[in-house]
Amino acid sequence: MKSFTKDKLKVKILKTRAEMGKVCAQDIREEILKQLSRKEYINIIFAAAPSQNETLYELCKFDDIDWSRVNAFHMDEYVGLAADAPQRFGRYLSEHIFSLKKFRSVNYIDPSNDAKEECKRYTALLKKFPTDIVILGIGENGHIAFNDPPVADFKDTEMIKVVELDSICRNQQVNDGCFEKIDDVPTHALTLTVPTLFAASALFCSVPAKTKAWAVNETINSEKIDEHCPATIMRLHDNATLYCDADSAAMLSE
Repeated sequence: MKSFTKDKLKVKILKTRAEMGKVCAQDIREEILKQLSRKEYINIIFAAAPSQNETLYELCKFDDIDWSRVNAFHMDEYVGLAADAPQRFGRYLSEHIFSLKKFRSVNYIDPSNDAKEECKRYTALLKKFPTDIVILGIGENGHIAFNDPPVADFKDTEMIKVVELDSICRNQQVNDGCFEKIDDVPTHALTLTVPTLFAASALFCSVPAKTKAWAVNETINSEKIDEHCPATIMRLHDNATLYCDADSAAMLSE
């Protein structure tokens, strides 16, 4: 493993996706146990994407985490997909962790509700249960959650909002094998905003695959920390770690 720090962001580079998932999951476990030693319960936001497969798989192996003291939250969700669509992020999270562990509560974003009312409902939940940990990824365009560069706002006053997805983001869903063609990918989504994610006390970001090489390099090496690459904001966080495999780290200079 190669590790270094850029500004405040800790970076860990592993050879394979499997190794990346193991290291990230172990670090998440340690943070969960540490926080549960101080609190009755904690609140965790989970990303849903193929990039999270290995991390969530390894995280579910631990038998010393008391998930009944964890409130789980959903990071983003498409607008316009059928409730039983296999691409729904809520379905992904249910299959990869929410149905496998007994949580204190599982709080899904419901895109079938009126958008304004759903944002109001979910905002109230996030305020009632302030986020402790975020488990996230980075998109090909540098987005975190569905905060693509055109709609990301580091000073957003909303906690969750409706956004239009840019073409790079929508193409990523095809590249990931989630949709057959871009016309099948929804154009809008509900997403937690950048400040909502940044407010957590710890961020764990898993980013494997060659398709993420530009985003990883830009996140770490960009001269600007701004919305052109939303993930750059992690370099300002007091406790954020980025986990890569050899493929996603390919553009990083030695």
